[in-house]
Amino acid sequence: MELNRYLTDSITEDLKEKMVFIGGARQVGKTTLAKRFITQNFPKWHYYNWDNSDHRKALKDYILPGDDSLLILDEIHKYRIWKSFIKGIFDSWKEKYSILVTGSARLNIYRKGGDSLQGRYHYYTLHPFSLAEIEGRANSIHPGTELVLDHNGSNENLEALYKFGGFPEPFVKQDERVLRRWQNERLERLFREDIRDTQDIRDISNMKLLGDMLPSKAGGPLSINAISEDLEISHRAVSSWINILEEFYYTFRIYPYHSSKVRSLKKEAKVYMYDWSQVEEPGQRFENMIASHLLKFINFMVENQGYKLDLFYLRNVDKKEVDFLVTYKNQPWFSVEVKLSDTSPSKNIAFFRDRLKIPFNYQIVMKNDIDLIKDNIRVMSASKFLTALV
Repeated sequence: MELNRYLTDSITEDLKEKMVFIGGARQVGKTTLAKRFITQNFPKWHYYNWDNSDHRKALKDYILPGDDSLLILDEIHKYRIWKSFIKGIFDSWKEKYSILVTGSARLNIYRKGGDSLQGRYHYYTLHPFSLAEIEGRANSIHPGTELVLDHNGSNENLEALYKFGGFPEPFVKQDERVLRRWQNERLERLFREDIRDTQDIRDISNMKLLGDMLPSKAGGPLSINAISEDLEISHRAVSSWINILEEFYYTFRIYPYHSSKVRSLKKEAKVYMYDWSQVEEPGQRFENMIASHLLKFINFMVENQGYKLDLFYLRNVDKKEVDFLVTYKNQPWFSVEVKLSDTSPSKNIAFFRDRLKIPFNYQIVMKNDIDLIKDNIRVMSASKFLTALV
């Protein structure tokens, strides 16, 4: 089974005018997207990997192919002067070459700060598979209006995503032994290679313990103080490590939406994993899977369409909570509450809906064939809701 990636057409279109950078988690399929899917839209292409000594020498000597139209530069950010290097190629040869830059999660770190390439590229975050991508959905989405919920996705695909996560290798193979080995190898390389190569981490073993601890905290408020006490590590170190893990697309955080209308919390973030198959507790894993789908949706709408969307959660000082809120131009667009099986509309959704004037409100369940409206809250199966996203 080989699935075309959801960014293929968007990247191909953007390459007509600018360079494109692809970032994302380790083993999410960036190189495969570039070499197997993007290249189908170009008559000739050439691939350079900075880790290959022959490729490295050719690039340093500015030896470029005479008749190719697409240059793929993989791991080029390891070159000390990579920004000025590709800036020179683009400025001199943009009429001849389209330039696609891929690499590990580090690409997103290195491109920040004093960006001499500003205005010359578009950046995309490649996410794991989602249900809409697997189903081949190309939805027409208009922020501020109701999602188009007219397709019942495959329950089989949803269950496979829930069990194996959305990273290509374990999802395609759908074998528990493969998943366990893949997870172990991915984490080992993330901590021992990616992070250690770029960060001055003196206590990598304790950082790894933090990484092992975080899946059990998915969907809950992230208390730096509690983790600091558990690991017997300073608050400053734990905070720094969590920032690094987020930069490397291991975790992501969602922050509370602030409004005086509901006496909302201001600071405490909830943490989620890019690989939700690491999360063992069923309810937490399901919530994490929905969070990952929403983040992918937000990133695509911002990076490709240029819309101003954000993802939050709702919680006030009285501990009323709704799992997710998507905003458009800083105004509530739709809320999402996640339940494994409870189809009774949450009172908390109604509470926040009425006070914040949230136009659309959904309660998503793992159960199949559910779609009902009660108290102006739409309760539906995840297999239907997720196919309306990206």
